[in-house]
Amino acid sequence: MHADAGDRIEVTNNTLGAPPRHGEVLARSGSTGLRVRWDDGRESVFVPSSNCRVVEPGKARNDPARLA
Repeated sequence: MHADAGDRIEVTNNTLGAPPRHGEVLARSGSTGLRVRWDDGRESVFVPSSNCRVVEPGKARNDPARLA
């Protein structure tokens, strides 16, 4: 997965009934990591895997841009 600063990402959860996690990429960190501000306000370095995708603003469920 390739993501740049400003992209929105969605991370699906393998737990039945748990909602996906959404965030905004702030910067690339190292060769594989991303600095992400999650929709709950927290920030972390995240290494994407197969359960992560870049989404267009307004396309993800529960995306604040879609609800505005």
